Amino acid sequence: MNIIVAVDLSPASTRVIEAARGVGDLTGVSIYVLHVIETGPDYITYFDATDVQREKVSLDFPKERDALKALTVKLEDEGLDATAVLLCGPAVETTLAEAERLGAGLIVVGTHGHAAVYDVLIGSYSAGIIRKSKLPVLVVPVRGA
Repeated sequence: MNIIVAVDLSPASTRVIEAARGVGDLTGVSIYVLHVIETGPDYITYFDATDVQREKVSLDFPKERDALKALTVKLEDEGLDATAVLLCGPAVETTLAEAERLGAGLIVVGTHGHAAVYDVLIGSYSAGIIRKSKLPVLVVPVRGA
């Protein structure tokens, strides 16, 4: 089983990583630290992302690539099998497609705990994952992080 850890690269990502690390320590699974960049329609998306296109995303978004790699290195330094994954596309759909591609058995997401009105107007990534995922989802509260 692999674990997908979806992060937004905010300071709260550390809490989400810590929760996934705990599961990884117990089970010895591979951890994929995933960040999805939602881009406009003129940019490639996950659904047509070959290895070359994935490398282009990494080059086009160096700040995000470096922040994601820093989170992943912390896990690797603790002896865990961790890989950074940076993709572009619709966040929920891209995360779920990548989880399927990697044979994940668990998705770990954080939730900032916004009010219901915020979720209705803006949308909630974690709520979308919970609604649409066929996999178990571990939701880590990160309010105030």
